[in-house]
Amino acid sequence: MPSKETGQLRIVDSRTENAYLIPIHDNFIRAKDLMAITTPDPKGSDIEQKLTVLDNGFENVACMESEITLIDGNRGQIQYRGHPIQELFQNNDYEDVLYLLMWGKLPTQAEKLDVRRKFAAAMVPTKTVVDTIAAFPRNSDTYPMCLAGLCAFMSGDKVIANNRHTHKPSFHNNFEQADAAIIRTIAYYATTLALIHCHKRKLTFTNPDPNGSLIGNLLLMMGKTNKETGVGPDPEIQACLEKLWICYADHEMTNSTAGLLHAGSTLADPGSCAISALVCGFGPLHGGAIDLAYEALGKIKHPSFVPAYIEMVKSKKARLFGYGHRIYRTRDPRLSLIEELIEKNREKCDANPLLRVAFAIDKLANEDEYFVSRKLKANADLLGCFLYSALGFETDMITAIITLSRIPGGLAHWRETLDKPIKIWRPRQIYTGDRTDDVDTSGRQSLSSNEGPLKEKHGIQVRELNSGKSNKIPLKVKAILWAKSCFS
Repeated sequence: MPSKETGQLRIVDSRTENAYLIPIHDNFIRAKDLMAITTPDPKGSDIEQKLTVLDNGFENVACMESEITLIDGNRGQIQYRGHPIQELFQNNDYEDVLYLLMWGKLPTQAEKLDVRRKFAAAMVPTKTVVDTIAAFPRNSDTYPMCLAGLCAFMSGDKVIANNRHTHKPSFHNNFEQADAAIIRTIAYYATTLALIHCHKRKLTFTNPDPNGSLIGNLLLMMGKTNKETGVGPDPEIQACLEKLWICYADHEMTNSTAGLLHAGSTLADPGSCAISALVCGFGPLHGGAIDLAYEALGKIKHPSFVPAYIEMVKSKKARLFGYGHRIYRTRDPRLSLIEELIEKNREKCDANPLLRVAFAIDKLANEDEYFVSRKLKANADLLGCFLYSALGFETDMITAIITLSRIPGGLAHWRETLDKPIKIWRPRQIYTGDRTDDVDTSGRQSLSSNEGPLKEKHGIQVRELNSGKSNKIPLKVKAILWAKSCFS
């Protein structure tokens, strides 16, 4: 629902003694309203300087109004479209939550089946996609393979490929086409991950079940099938992921979601937007921290070495990746849900050597005053990774699979923008370098022969070109002729 004005912020500018009343809407102000605060140009021109907000790292800047996900970091609450995450975790599966995030309501069984079939139909890879993944050495890093596979899928998608060549927006206010492209994008990425997994391990790719769920088909395509029958996805892994992915389905305006929306503001297609999110998501300070955490666990090797490692962290000689979260000032509500899943799979968790190291670190971190006083706890992304390891997923695939669980939430935010006014994201900067009138220009070259001298116009320095007669067609006439030939 639209935000309402709830008060006013009174500002007195000490530079001019001017007073301003800035509207407050539901505990936020609009940065554009601050542009009303101006001061005369210190260089004496008649151009007023408008106040700009500088916020490196966007620590206190909101870039969207959204109805999708509520996070209250002070109270430790997460809601998806008004539904507490705890209720969804106990009563629903990931398919329900995906539908809720994307289309605003929990689905009927018929609606779930319809989306399932659309996902499955888009999960059959073309030869181009298969050959693209097969071209990589089997020991290649997963991240570039993800990008290449998704790009290969997109190259054969006529709607996505043609988006950059149409003058009319392909998806804005066209929800039927946007929804179909969203479903294909998610399916393309799931299939890409399965192809990568199979290629790296010399496994045979299995085509999806037309009536299978997104998670079920991911497991089926990856070859993680029922151990007893060999038919269909592994039911234990599927049951766990159907709950775990609810915890990851969306997390409001993350770095990767912002990257996705930044690309989307250019009217880019959902596949390109998803790639922007993936580039962010694999960064070492975002989802890529999971890979670094696992590398650290591998170096520690045994729980007996954990106390020494913790001391190295405290003395700034090592870094503990996967701990702490910028948003939460209390316990992340997802942690208790993930811990519930860990307890259900405790035997498998305890049998994994890496996880024995991880749990030893977590035990010390929860007791040591250094971490307790700083409220540094394992974040939900890292804790969930322990389950992937316990379920038999190799570490080189975990970050990629987690990004699949998050991509639909990011695309739900993209979909939310499609009926809003089109506005490209173009942040400002504060220039701190030299200016022309601040530096010595005596050593610079003189003006070329067709350049006139600098003149002052309305306080702005303007250089005029020397005029001369010419028989050439005026540029304006050329432009009219060109436009007629191209667009008539």
